[in-house]
Amino acid sequence: MGLSHILPELKMGLASLFAHKLRSLLTMLGMIFGVGAVVAMLSITAGAQKEMMSFIDQLGVNNIIIEAREAVDQNELQTVRATSPGLSFRDYRALSENVAGLVAITPRKRFKPQRVLPKTAQEPPQLIGVLPNFVEINSLKLVSGRFFTEEENRASAAVCVLGESVKVNLLGYDDAIGKYVKINDTWLQVIGVLTQQAGGDADNEGVQAANRNNLVIVPLNTAMRRFEDNSSYLKDEIDGIYMKVQPTVDSIETSNVVRAILTATHKDAGDFTVIVPAGLLEERKRTQSIFSIVMICIAGISLLVGGIGIMNIMLATVLERTREIGIRRAIGARQGDIVRQFLTEAVMISILGGLIGIAFGFSLSRVIASVAGWSTVVTGSSIAVAFGVSVFIGLLFGIYPAVQAAKLDPIEAIRYE
Repeated sequence: MGLSHILPELKMGLASLFAHKLRSLLTMLGMIFGVGAVVAMLSITAGAQKEMMSFIDQLGVNNIIIEAREAVDQNELQTVRATSPGLSFRDYRALSENVAGLVAITPRKRFKPQRVLPKTAQEPPQLIGVLPNFVEINSLKLVSGRFFTEEENRASAAVCVLGESVKVNLLGYDDAIGKYVKINDTWLQVIGVLTQQAGGDADNEGVQAANRNNLVIVPLNTAMRRFEDNSSYLKDEIDGIYMKVQPTVDSIETSNVVRAILTATHKDAGDFTVIVPAGLLEERKRTQSIFSIVMICIAGISLLVGGIGIMNIMLATVLERTREIGIRRAIGARQGDIVRQFLTEAVMISILGGLIGIAFGFSLSRVIASVAGWSTVVTGSSIAVAFGVSVFIGLLFGIYPAVQAAKLDPIEAIRYE
């Protein structure tokens, strides 16, 4: 069938739609809301996927993180200490010597400063002490300056690397390299500034939340020797260990070895948590798949309602145009021509509704992002899926009315009033 046959049917379809503008618009509403819902729901899913990948990248897919579960009061501390010494340098050495496939490993000691200079009205930064290989383990990049060296760690040098937020809050937007910040009673020289780090909902993953943009990072020995935590009697010797394994090593299996070693040294006290980003990624993917299916089903219901609306209107149109159908059949139109005519009108309703629905869905995703604070990403695939489904719905629900129209007896149709 050539273009010469299709164009007249398209013109007839458009003429029919514009002849009943309000009815056509009301019929499209179901498709508009349905397609808009699909685009918006998929944008939420894509945004969540992007945030998930950002969070996993921040933790490191080849990394294993051990977090201390520290006591909240003296009674809990005494109960735990009766069986376990807590997370310590002994654990760090045991893991270094017994875990195969390690690329790098560093303890972490964290402090919450009591006083910070220059003063800031923002959230006070968190200070952590780590080894120089922390930058390699977490694939950190610096916007200026450098990271500290092993020599500076051995010398307990009073140097630090600032997260982007700390740098701006304390020292403004000017170059910070060479300037000083005072944490408690210790002046630290700034030797590096980290690039802006992506945020992650760490609390939901069992990782203690630490905004890397709000960190002051110092050599581990500097943290241990120059700073004293007022609540140190409740703290473990170290509060975390970061490990990076080779890409060829299964980090999930390695984490089982790590867990077994620590369970033995801690006498099964349960005072630590082992976080495996690769495992979190798999779990998140499964959850995301279920979430996506539910969202699509909800949006699909709207499209289904829109399809039923198209069928309803097209059946009413067939009744209105029974005489027209009879005349067309009488002058030589075949059943296939009648089917194509009504199918074309149904598909055009769904195409126009789909195009408007895409614009509506894009706007809706922006509104959701601004009001709810969620991350939304409108992708080409989501637009293609939503539009494709809308056209399919129009085709599917337009078949029955079109076939009914084609089955009308020409003689009876001409007599119909």
